[in-house]
Amino acid sequence: MRTLNNVNLKTVQDYIDQMNSDPSTAHRTQVIEGEWLINEGGPQFQGTLNYEGGKTTFQVDNPTFMGGNGKWAGPMHYCFFGLASCYTGIFATMAEMLGVKLKKLSARVEADVNFFPVFGLKEGTIMEEVRVKLTVESDEPEEKIREAEKLAIQRCPVIYTLKNPVKFTPMLEVTRDFAGAKKEVVH
Repeated sequence: MRTLNNVNLKTVQDYIDQMNSDPSTAHRTQVIEGEWLINEGGPQFQGTLNYEGGKTTFQVDNPTFMGGNGKWAGPMHYCFFGLASCYTGIFATMAEMLGVKLKKLSARVEADVNFFPVFGLKEGTIMEEVRVKLTVESDEPEEKIREAEKLAIQRCPVIYTLKNPVKFTPMLEVTRDFAGAKKEVVH
């Protein structure tokens, strides 16, 4: 099979075939773990992401108006970077599957955030609007490019999460250390 647009269509097709023969392979759990860093002056949160080819440590700092130092990317930077990269990647894959050759593909995400409700000052919608603009350079017919866009919007996991209620299950585990004795865990 061919590879266009930096998407390996053979591995995509192999996975589609695998899901068709064993539906259990279509379900995966993403796990992200991290820790709030108590020491002042550095990043506030750190987590190591494990993936097929290795692992990467990300450090996060809130902007100064949120109590951080503003010296590292903040949580929303990573959130919207995830949106931009996921949507762009799904678009490129859909274009590949439709035979659309891309010359260039870029994304821009803009988000309007209302911080009144974050700080409990006013009721309202925190995330008011998220806009994603893809810029596509291609000699292919516009209708094929629009079809790739339609499929990407329908199939992108991050866009799905933004547009649809997803079951959210918060869990809290509290530990206490009693003078070096065994820790008590409260759920």
